[in-house]
Amino acid sequence: MTTFAQVLARAYADAPERPAVHLQFARRDDVTLTYRDLAGGSAGFAQMLAQHGVGQADVVVIILPHGEPLVYAFWGAVLHGAVPAILPPLTEKLLPERYRKDLASLIRVTRPRAIVTYPDFAREVESAIEASGVAGVAPIVVGEVTAVVPDFASLGGMKRSETDIVLLQHSSGSTGLQKGVALSHRAVFNQLNAYAPAIGLNERDVIVSWLPLYHDMGLIASFVMPVLRGVPLVLMSPLDWVRAPVKLMQAVAKYHGTLTWLPNFAYNFCATRIRERDLDGTDLSSLRAVINCSEPVYHASHQVFLQKFKPYGLRAEALATCYAMAENTFAVTQSDIGAPIARNAGGGIGNAGQLSSGRPLPNVRIRILSEDRRDLPEGAIGEIALQSDCMLSEYYRRPDATAQAFFEGFYLTGDLGYMLDGEVYVTGRKKDLIIVGGKNVYPQDLEQLAGEVPGVRPGRVVAFGVFNPESGTEDVVIVAEAESEDADARACVAEAVRQHVTRNSDVAVRQVVMVDARWLIKTSSGKVARSANKEKYLAEQQARSAPSLP
Repeated sequence: MTTFAQVLARAYADAPERPAVHLQFARRDDVTLTYRDLAGGSAGFAQMLAQHGVGQADVVVIILPHGEPLVYAFWGAVLHGAVPAILPPLTEKLLPERYRKDLASLIRVTRPRAIVTYPDFAREVESAIEASGVAGVAPIVVGEVTAVVPDFASLGGMKRSETDIVLLQHSSGSTGLQKGVALSHRAVFNQLNAYAPAIGLNERDVIVSWLPLYHDMGLIASFVMPVLRGVPLVLMSPLDWVRAPVKLMQAVAKYHGTLTWLPNFAYNFCATRIRERDLDGTDLSSLRAVINCSEPVYHASHQVFLQKFKPYGLRAEALATCYAMAENTFAVTQSDIGAPIARNAGGGIGNAGQLSSGRPLPNVRIRILSEDRRDLPEGAIGEIALQSDCMLSEYYRRPDATAQAFFEGFYLTGDLGYMLDGEVYVTGRKKDLIIVGGKNVYPQDLEQLAGEVPGVRPGRVVAFGVFNPESGTEDVVIVAEAESEDADARACVAEAVRQHVTRNSDVAVRQVVMVDARWLIKTSSGKVARSANKEKYLAEQQARSAPSLP
């Protein structure tokens, strides 16, 4: 039997001075946490939880910024035998009203024993607890964490079973906070035992990440896996990366990073926002895999990234793809590291080419289902369903949602895709599909095209359908954040977007709206919240058309 706490205890006993995590900060020197530091700080945090009456199997919600306390809070909850759930702090990209409402809903559903936060956010947490109406939730405000010499024999985490829930992941989205993905120790280790060989993970690797720990790509691939597998991790703040994406490249060069995971938008973001002069002396030749973990993944994004960073040592064979989700712990598929990525040249709008997300892991079975739940043949697009031994135990305290998520023992992902030559291609979310005259239109394809137009802020585009009662079908609307504040310049960009999308697809765009920076709503994981942006667009349209009062 193996649990998180047992692995951490062995690492502490066998190699206490081995670096576990190198934390990077914008205005501080890097801080290296060895396994001795990790165990000591986490044991100190476990003592704090005990003092606040947190027991084994109690859920502990963690809302902390990047830094040592966040690391100790997660592993401290594990050592204590509690169940950690990392949530995003309130940032400028999240709607405050929706965040507060979602947090109160989460408290009502999950009923955590404690919410750990930082002084500046304490009032928000207290307000959410009050609004939830749930008694007995302790707000724990963390400053510095006092390290102690760990007495593993006395820690509750050492008494947990591999079938017990070890953590909750909360998927992003409008109702995501209410659905905590409960994962057991066994499920996570089954994932690591399948995924580590798929990427050739070894003791010489160094993982570099800016990804937030409240998302599966950051939590599992870029935090839990390296710590449990003894692979050094270089971790920076997502906010620091957004402000200066070159920090990722500089960290790879400094620590000779070998592995990193990126969502698709980050390839374009890095390629367009990093200046050559900031890359002087940067060596990226140590990278053996840069893994695109998005739905879908685009050949064009890989090419612009490769052309930008090839002069600095990035090799074409380092580009790889993956399909992942919290409900499967993390990875569902993985392309072969060091090999060309399969591409369906006819599968993307404008011959952009859609890339395969790789083959299913050996412990994963995939089905492609029609609307009436029939298995579809190769090449046909349908809903992706999967089955594995690393799946969620349940949506925590949500038996209704758990029951609805499965069909004949297969998890219904809500993603659309197809199989071709044994590889999985993901085309997008089922709920985001636009239907124009009976034809399926994938919004991310239109967003990709719109983002290619100069004057559009990279990664700040959303496409959706609005039903037109006159035509009896949906009209396509594209909303894009503009680089310029000049009205005439914006009008030119809007027309350029319309023409570019029309030329490179068979979609007629009804309206292109250019908006100010930060107009778009994104989820906590950085994905465009299409339904929320559609609601915002419709509300503004209604406000404009409302008659003025005399």
